[in-house]
Amino acid sequence: MFKQKKDKFSLLLESIALNLKEGAYYFAEYKLKNAGDLKIFSDEMKKFETKGDEFIHEIIKELNHTFITPIEREDILALAMSMDDVLDGLESTAAMFEMYSITEVDEYMLKFVNAIQSCADEIVKAIDLLSVKKLQAIRAHAIQIKELETVCDGVLRQSIKHIFTIEKDPIRLIKIKEIYENLEDIADFCQDVANTLETIIMKNA
Repeated sequence: MFKQKKDKFSLLLESIALNLKEGAYYFAEYKLKNAGDLKIFSDEMKKFETKGDEFIHEIIKELNHTFITPIEREDILALAMSMDDVLDGLESTAAMFEMYSITEVDEYMLKFVNAIQSCADEIVKAIDLLSVKKLQAIRAHAIQIKELETVCDGVLRQSIKHIFTIEKDPIRLIKIKEIYENLEDIADFCQDVANTLETIIMKNA
């Protein structure tokens, strides 16, 4: 049995998903110890984001030149852009850590980041299935992403309640709250990826 050759769009979507996963893992596993680390952290996340943008340009270029696509063009673009939003969110949050000079990561931030990391794993698995046209199998991963986003909703409520209880410095409170909200936004972007995948399943199943 010959293995089906993957089309260029599948390969590009896989590249976007893998770059997103690498970025999410770097974000989750980087250990902030001092202010100097913040610059390294932010610069490194910027590299992932720039690489992601290059893949997006590549996909747009291919869409403009290709007559027949494996799934509808707007679905390919929507999927690529929704994954890119997740990476942009991670990059802007890393920049925010640097801008606000925040080096302490609390348990709530860790919960968000762990959920986002798991979402990135699910996204890669779903994109792999898409490239071999196993559409029905994608649904389980889309559902898992949505469940992780629901977890993050709960973490946001707990984290904001907590910070208002313990933080006496109003400026610091605003900074930390903004980071929590940014992390929850990233989980929302992951949910957008799941929704886009479900749309593709519906149209093509």
